[in-house]
Amino acid sequence: MRPQFLAAALLCALPSAIVSHAAMAQDGPGEATPIVIGNEYTIPSTVFGVSRKVSVRLPAEYAENPEQSFPVIYVIDGGSAQDFPHIAGIAQSREMNYSFEPAIIVGIETVNRRSEISPPVRAEMLAEYAEQLRATPGNSAQFRTFIAHDVKPWVQRNFRATGHAAIMGESLAGLFIIETLFEQPDLFDDWIAISPSLWWDDMKLARSFPNRLKTMKPGPERIYVALADEGYRLEEGVERLADALRADAPDGWQWAYVPFGNSETHGTIYHPAALDAWRLMYGTPSRVYKPYGDLASHAFALDDGDKAKLASECTMQNSRRTTPEATRQGQERLFYDCLLYDLGPRAREGNWGAVTGAGN
Repeated sequence: MRPQFLAAALLCALPSAIVSHAAMAQDGPGEATPIVIGNEYTIPSTVFGVSRKVSVRLPAEYAENPEQSFPVIYVIDGGSAQDFPHIAGIAQSREMNYSFEPAIIVGIETVNRRSEISPPVRAEMLAEYAEQLRATPGNSAQFRTFIAHDVKPWVQRNFRATGHAAIMGESLAGLFIIETLFEQPDLFDDWIAISPSLWWDDMKLARSFPNRLKTMKPGPERIYVALADEGYRLEEGVERLADALRADAPDGWQWAYVPFGNSETHGTIYHPAALDAWRLMYGTPSRVYKPYGDLASHAFALDDGDKAKLASECTMQNSRRTTPEATRQGQERLFYDCLLYDLGPRAREGNWGAVTGAGN
Protein backbone atom coordinates (compact mmCIF):
# COMPACT_ATOMS: atom_id res chain seq x y z
CA MET A 1 0.00 0.00 0.00
CA ARG A 2 1.34 3.42 -0.93
CA PRO A 3 2.00 5.87 1.97
CA GLN A 4 -0.88 8.22 1.16
CA PHE A 5 -3.38 5.35 1.06
CA LEU A 6 -2.02 3.89 4.34
CA ALA A 7 -2.41 7.26 6.04
CA ALA A 8 -5.96 7.59 4.78
CA ALA A 9 -6.83 4.10 5.97
CA LEU A 10 -5.48 4.84 9.44
CA LEU A 11 -7.43 8.09 9.64
CA CYS A 12 -10.62 6.29 8.67
CA ALA A 13 -10.02 3.63 11.32
CA LEU A 14 -9.34 6.08 14.17
CA PRO A 15 -12.94 7.21 14.91
CA SER A 16 -14.21 3.65 15.31
CA ALA A 17 -11.25 2.73 17.51
CA ILE A 18 -11.84 5.81 19.67
CA VAL A 19 -15.54 5.00 19.99
CA SER A 20 -14.74 1.36 20.83
CA HIS A 21 -12.29 2.28 23.60
CA ALA A 22 -14.66 4.93 24.97
CA ALA A 23 -17.47 2.39 25.11
CA MET A 24 -15.23 -0.09 26.92
CA ALA A 25 -14.20 2.58 29.41
CA GLN A 26 -17.81 3.54 29.98
CA ASP A 27 -18.93 -0.08 30.46
CA GLY A 28 -16.14 -0.85 32.95
CA PRO A 29 -15.61 -4.37 34.32
CA GLY A 30 -19.32 -5.02 34.75
CA GLU A 31 -21.60 -5.27 37.75
CA ALA A 32 -19.84 -6.23 40.98
CA THR A 33 -21.22 -8.48 43.69
CA PRO A 34 -19.75 -8.03 47.20
CA ILE A 35 -18.02 -11.01 48.79
CA VAL A 36 -19.46 -11.20 52.29
CA ILE A 37 -17.36 -12.69 55.08
CA GLY A 38 -19.48 -11.52 57.99
CA ASN A 39 -21.61 -8.75 59.41
CA GLU A 40 -20.75 -5.77 61.58
CA TYR A 41 -23.15 -4.77 64.35
CA THR A 42 -23.32 -1.71 66.56
CA ILE A 43 -24.27 -2.74 70.08
CA PRO A 44 -25.03 -0.66 73.18
CA SER A 45 -22.51 -0.75 75.99
CA THR A 46 -23.54 -0.10 79.57
CA VAL A 47 -19.87 -0.26 80.55
CA PHE A 48 -18.52 2.38 78.16
CA GLY A 49 -21.74 4.39 77.89
CA VAL A 50 -21.44 4.52 74.09
CA SER A 51 -22.13 2.11 71.26
CA ARG A 52 -19.39 -0.29 70.20
CA LYS A 53 -18.84 -2.41 67.09
CA VAL A 54 -18.82 -6.19 66.93
CA SER A 55 -18.26 -8.30 63.80
CA VAL A 56 -19.77 -11.78 63.42
CA ARG A 57 -19.17 -14.65 61.02
CA LEU A 58 -21.52 -17.63 61.14
CA PRO A 59 -20.45 -21.07 59.89
CA ALA A 60 -22.21 -22.50 56.83
CA GLU A 61 -23.88 -25.08 59.07
CA TYR A 62 -25.68 -22.30 60.94
CA ALA A 63 -28.20 -21.87 58.11
CA GLU A 64 -28.13 -25.52 57.05
CA ASN A 65 -28.97 -26.89 60.51
CA PRO A 66 -31.34 -24.46 62.26
CA GLU A 67 -31.49 -26.58 65.42
CA GLN A 68 -27.72 -26.73 65.90
CA SER A 69 -25.79 -24.49 68.32
CA PHE A 70 -22.12 -23.60 68.03
CA PRO A 71 -19.17 -22.60 70.22
CA VAL A 72 -17.98 -19.01 69.97
CA ILE A 73 -14.44 -17.78 69.35
CA TYR A 74 -14.03 -14.15 70.46
CA VAL A 75 -11.27 -12.20 68.69
CA ILE A 76 -9.76 -9.20 70.47
CA ASP A 77 -8.79 -6.41 68.05
CA GLY A 78 -11.57 -7.93 65.95
CA GLY A 79 -12.86 -4.91 64.09
CA SER A 80 -13.58 -4.95 60.36
CA ALA A 81 -10.36 -2.97 59.79
CA GLN A 82 -8.43 -5.05 62.34
CA ASP A 83 -7.97 -8.83 62.57
CA PHE A 84 -11.53 -9.98 61.90
CA PRO A 85 -11.32 -10.38 58.08
CA HIS A 86 -8.27 -12.66 57.98
CA ILE A 87 -9.43 -14.71 60.98
CA ALA A 88 -12.86 -15.08 59.37
CA GLY A 89 -11.02 -16.35 56.28
CA ILE A 90 -9.51 -19.17 58.33
CA ALA A 91 -12.98 -20.06 59.55
CA GLN A 92 -14.23 -20.15 55.96
CA SER A 93 -11.37 -22.44 54.92
CA ARG A 94 -12.69 -25.25 57.13
CA GLU A 95 -15.77 -25.34 54.95
CA MET A 96 -13.42 -26.57 52.22
CA ASN A 97 -11.14 -28.89 54.23
CA TYR A 98 -13.18 -29.82 57.35
CA SER A 99 -10.04 -30.00 59.49
CA PHE A 100 -11.65 -28.39 62.56
CA GLU A 101 -15.09 -27.91 64.05
CA PRO A 102 -17.41 -25.07 62.98
CA ALA A 103 -17.70 -22.08 65.30
CA ILE A 104 -19.22 -18.62 65.46
CA ILE A 105 -16.48 -15.98 65.13
CA VAL A 106 -17.10 -12.75 67.06
CA GLY A 107 -14.65 -9.91 66.51
CA ILE A 108 -14.58 -7.29 69.28
CA GLU A 109 -13.30 -3.98 67.98
CA THR A 110 -10.88 -2.01 70.11
CA VAL A 111 -11.07 1.77 69.72
CA ASN A 112 -7.88 2.69 71.59
CA ARG A 113 -6.24 -0.68 72.11
CA ARG A 114 -3.13 0.61 73.91
CA SER A 115 -5.37 2.03 76.59
CA GLU A 116 -8.34 -0.35 76.57
CA ILE A 117 -6.72 -3.78 76.75
CA SER A 118 -3.45 -3.05 78.54
CA PRO A 119 -2.87 -3.93 82.21
CA PRO A 120 -1.98 -1.24 84.74
CA VAL A 121 1.66 -0.24 85.10
CA ARG A 122 3.58 0.87 88.17
CA ALA A 123 2.87 4.48 89.14
CA GLU A 124 6.46 5.56 88.54
CA MET A 125 6.29 4.19 84.96
CA LEU A 126 2.87 5.58 84.01
CA ALA A 127 4.07 8.88 82.51
CA GLU A 128 6.73 7.16 80.41
CA TYR A 129 4.29 4.54 79.11
CA ALA A 130 1.69 7.21 78.32
CA GLU A 131 4.25 9.24 76.39
CA GLN A 132 5.60 6.28 74.42
CA LEU A 133 2.19 4.75 73.69
CA ARG A 134 0.38 8.08 73.20
CA ALA A 135 -2.35 6.61 75.36
CA THR A 136 -2.97 6.11 79.06
CA PRO A 137 -2.57 2.38 79.74
CA GLY A 138 -4.25 0.25 82.36
CA ASN A 139 -7.91 -0.20 81.40
CA SER A 140 -7.98 -3.95 80.78
CA ALA A 141 -10.31 -4.60 83.73
CA GLN A 142 -12.95 -2.32 82.20
CA PHE A 143 -12.64 -4.10 78.86
CA ARG A 144 -13.15 -7.46 80.59
CA THR A 145 -16.30 -6.07 82.18
CA PHE A 146 -17.45 -4.89 78.75
CA ILE A 147 -17.02 -8.43 77.38
CA ALA A 148 -18.75 -10.05 80.36
CA HIS A 149 -21.67 -7.61 80.71
CA ASP A 150 -22.25 -6.40 77.15
CA VAL A 151 -20.71 -8.59 74.45
CA LYS A 152 -21.25 -12.15 75.65
CA PRO A 153 -24.89 -11.60 76.73
CA TRP A 154 -25.62 -9.94 73.37
CA VAL A 155 -24.15 -12.93 71.52
CA GLN A 156 -26.11 -15.43 73.64
CA ARG A 157 -29.37 -13.53 73.02
CA ASN A 158 -28.98 -13.20 69.28
CA PHE A 159 -27.18 -16.31 68.09
CA ARG A 160 -27.35 -20.06 68.69
CA ALA A 161 -24.30 -20.27 70.92
CA THR A 162 -23.56 -23.34 73.03
CA GLY A 163 -22.01 -21.39 75.88
CA HIS A 164 -18.52 -22.79 75.20
CA ALA A 165 -16.34 -19.75 74.57
CA ALA A 166 -12.78 -19.15 73.43
CA ILE A 167 -10.78 -15.92 73.33
CA MET A 168 -7.97 -15.21 70.89
CA GLY A 169 -5.56 -12.39 70.21
CA GLU A 170 -2.00 -11.45 69.31
CA SER A 171 0.60 -9.13 70.81
CA LEU A 172 -1.07 -6.71 73.26
CA ALA A 173 -4.33 -8.64 72.82
CA GLY A 174 -2.39 -11.79 73.75
CA LEU A 175 -1.23 -10.07 76.94
CA PHE A 176 -4.86 -9.20 77.70
CA ILE A 177 -5.81 -12.86 77.25
CA ILE A 178 -3.14 -14.16 79.64
CA GLU A 179 -4.03 -11.51 82.22
CA THR A 180 -7.72 -12.43 81.89
CA LEU A 181 -6.91 -16.12 82.39
CA PHE A 182 -5.51 -15.27 85.82
CA GLU A 183 -7.92 -12.48 86.75
CA GLN A 184 -11.22 -13.95 85.52
CA PRO A 185 -10.72 -17.60 84.51
CA ASP A 186 -14.46 -18.34 84.43
CA LEU A 187 -14.99 -15.90 81.56
CA PHE A 188 -13.74 -18.31 78.87
CA ASP A 189 -13.02 -22.00 78.37
CA ASP A 190 -10.23 -21.81 75.77
CA TRP A 191 -7.40 -19.29 75.64
CA ILE A 192 -5.30 -18.59 72.52
CA ALA A 193 -2.48 -16.09 73.11
CA ILE A 194 -0.15 -15.48 70.17
CA SER A 195 3.16 -13.75 70.91
CA PRO A 196 1.63 -12.10 73.99
CA SER A 197 3.40 -8.90 75.09
CA LEU A 198 4.58 -10.31 78.40
CA TRP A 199 7.45 -7.82 78.44
CA TRP A 200 4.88 -5.34 79.78
CA ASP A 201 5.88 -3.40 82.90
CA ASP A 202 9.21 -5.20 83.28
CA MET A 203 7.46 -8.58 82.96
CA LYS A 204 5.39 -7.93 86.09
CA LEU A 205 2.68 -10.41 85.10
CA ALA A 206 5.21 -12.96 83.85
CA ARG A 207 7.17 -12.82 87.12
CA SER A 208 3.99 -13.65 89.03
CA PHE A 209 3.19 -16.88 87.18
CA PRO A 210 4.85 -19.40 89.56
CA ASN A 211 2.97 -18.12 92.61
CA ARG A 212 -0.31 -17.40 90.84
CA LEU A 213 -0.52 -20.78 89.14
CA LYS A 214 -0.40 -22.47 92.53
CA THR A 215 -3.55 -20.61 93.55
CA MET A 216 -5.55 -21.39 90.40
CA LYS A 217 -8.43 -23.83 90.63
CA PRO A 218 -8.31 -27.19 88.84
CA GLY A 219 -10.55 -27.32 85.83
CA PRO A 220 -10.88 -27.89 82.13
CA GLU A 221 -9.00 -24.76 81.02
CA ARG A 222 -7.29 -25.12 77.63
CA ILE A 223 -4.39 -22.80 76.79
CA TYR A 224 -2.49 -22.35 73.54
CA VAL A 225 0.54 -20.03 73.49
CA ALA A 226 2.65 -19.33 70.41
CA LEU A 227 5.85 -17.30 70.12
CA ALA A 228 7.43 -15.65 67.06
CA ASP A 229 11.04 -14.54 66.66
CA GLU A 230 10.82 -11.81 69.30
CA GLY A 231 12.98 -9.50 71.34
CA TYR A 232 14.43 -10.92 74.49
CA ARG A 233 11.96 -9.39 77.00
CA LEU A 234 8.89 -10.68 75.18
CA GLU A 235 10.50 -14.07 74.64
CA GLU A 236 11.60 -14.29 78.27
CA GLY A 237 8.09 -13.46 79.45
CA VAL A 238 6.56 -16.23 77.35
CA GLU A 239 9.23 -18.70 78.47
CA ARG A 240 8.41 -17.84 82.09
CA LEU A 241 4.79 -18.80 81.39
CA ALA A 242 5.85 -22.07 79.77
CA ASP A 243 8.19 -22.85 82.69
CA ALA A 244 5.39 -22.22 85.19
CA LEU A 245 2.96 -24.44 83.26
CA ARG A 246 5.53 -27.23 83.05
CA ALA A 247 6.03 -27.11 86.80
CA ASP A 248 2.60 -26.31 88.21
CA ALA A 249 -0.21 -26.51 85.67
CA PRO A 250 -3.37 -27.15 87.74
CA ASP A 251 -5.12 -30.49 87.41
CA GLY A 252 -7.36 -30.59 84.38
CA TRP A 253 -5.56 -27.85 82.48
CA GLN A 254 -4.47 -28.69 78.94
CA TRP A 255 -1.79 -26.48 77.50
CA ALA A 256 0.42 -26.21 74.45
CA TYR A 257 3.40 -23.95 73.80
CA VAL A 258 4.43 -23.63 70.15
CA PRO A 259 7.61 -21.70 69.25
CA PHE A 260 7.53 -20.29 65.71
CA GLY A 261 10.86 -18.50 66.13
CA ASN A 262 12.50 -20.21 63.15
CA SER A 263 9.72 -19.36 60.73
CA GLU A 264 7.65 -16.33 61.81
CA THR A 265 8.15 -12.75 62.98
CA HIS A 266 5.91 -10.68 65.22
CA GLY A 267 4.18 -9.32 62.14
CA THR A 268 3.59 -12.67 60.41
CA ILE A 269 2.78 -15.15 63.17
CA TYR A 270 -0.91 -14.50 63.79
CA HIS A 271 -2.44 -16.24 60.78
CA PRO A 272 -0.44 -19.52 60.88
CA ALA A 273 -0.62 -19.74 64.68
CA ALA A 274 -4.39 -19.16 64.72
CA LEU A 275 -4.84 -22.00 62.23
CA ASP A 276 -2.55 -24.25 64.28
CA ALA A 277 -4.45 -23.46 67.48
CA TRP A 278 -7.84 -24.24 65.93
CA ARG A 279 -6.60 -27.51 64.48
CA LEU A 280 -5.24 -28.52 67.87
CA MET A 281 -8.22 -27.44 69.96
CA TYR A 282 -11.06 -28.21 67.56
CA GLY A 283 -9.59 -30.76 65.15
CA THR A 284 -12.04 -33.16 63.53
CA PRO A 285 -11.39 -36.85 62.84
CA SER A 286 -10.91 -38.05 59.28
CA ARG A 287 -10.05 -41.26 57.43
CA VAL A 288 -7.55 -42.50 54.86
CA TYR A 289 -9.50 -43.87 51.92
CA LYS A 290 -8.42 -46.56 49.50
CA PRO A 291 -8.16 -45.64 45.85
CA TYR A 292 -11.14 -47.09 44.05
CA GLY A 293 -12.91 -47.40 40.74
CA ASP A 294 -10.86 -47.30 37.57
CA LEU A 295 -8.05 -45.41 39.34
CA ALA A 296 -6.61 -48.49 41.08
CA SER A 297 -6.50 -52.26 40.95
CA HIS A 298 -9.23 -54.50 42.30
CA ALA A 299 -6.96 -55.23 45.29
CA PHE A 300 -8.35 -52.02 46.81
CA ALA A 301 -11.98 -53.10 46.78
CA LEU A 302 -13.87 -52.76 50.08
CA ASP A 303 -13.75 -55.85 52.27
CA ASP A 304 -15.97 -56.67 55.25
CA GLY A 305 -13.53 -55.03 57.67
CA ASP A 306 -13.54 -51.83 55.65
CA LYS A 307 -17.33 -51.78 55.59
CA ALA A 308 -17.48 -52.28 59.36
CA LYS A 309 -15.13 -49.33 59.92
CA LEU A 310 -17.13 -47.09 57.60
CA ALA A 311 -20.35 -48.02 59.36
CA SER A 312 -19.14 -46.42 62.60
CA GLU A 313 -18.96 -42.66 63.13
CA CYS A 314 -15.57 -41.13 63.84
CA THR A 315 -15.46 -39.26 67.15
CA MET A 316 -12.76 -37.60 69.21
CA GLN A 317 -12.90 -40.57 71.58
CA ASN A 318 -12.33 -43.34 69.02
CA SER A 319 -9.79 -41.51 66.83
CA ARG A 320 -6.05 -41.98 66.90
CA ARG A 321 -3.91 -38.83 66.96
CA THR A 322 -1.28 -39.05 64.26
CA THR A 323 0.60 -36.99 61.67
CA PRO A 324 0.58 -37.09 57.88
CA GLU A 325 4.16 -38.41 58.00
CA ALA A 326 3.26 -41.26 60.36
CA THR A 327 0.25 -42.12 58.23
CA ARG A 328 2.39 -42.44 55.10
CA GLN A 329 4.59 -44.98 56.85
CA GLY A 330 1.73 -47.42 57.35
CA GLN A 331 -1.03 -46.21 55.10
CA GLU A 332 -2.38 -49.61 54.07
CA ARG A 333 -2.85 -50.60 57.73
CA LEU A 334 -4.85 -47.43 58.38
CA PHE A 335 -7.43 -47.49 55.62
CA TYR A 336 -10.76 -46.25 57.06
CA ASP A 337 -9.44 -45.98 60.64
CA CYS A 338 -10.57 -42.86 62.48
CA LEU A 339 -7.60 -40.48 62.61
CA LEU A 340 -7.11 -37.11 64.25
CA TYR A 341 -4.29 -35.40 62.41
CA ASP A 342 -1.81 -33.30 64.37
CA LEU A 343 -1.24 -30.72 61.65
CA GLY A 344 1.11 -27.78 61.63
CA PRO A 345 4.41 -27.19 63.48
CA ARG A 346 5.99 -30.18 65.16
CA ALA A 347 7.87 -28.21 67.84
CA ARG A 348 5.21 -28.28 70.52
CA GLU A 349 5.39 -28.58 74.29
CA GLY A 350 2.60 -29.26 76.73
CA ASN A 351 0.28 -32.04 77.83
CA TRP A 352 -2.19 -32.10 74.94
CA GLY A 353 -1.68 -35.77 74.14
CA ALA A 354 0.98 -37.80 72.42
CA VAL A 355 1.15 -38.28 68.68
CA THR A 356 1.14 -41.95 67.78
CA GLY A 357 2.66 -43.62 64.76
CA ALA A 358 0.89 -45.69 62.16
CA GLY A 359 1.76 -49.00 63.75
CA ASN A 360 0.59 -48.20 67.29
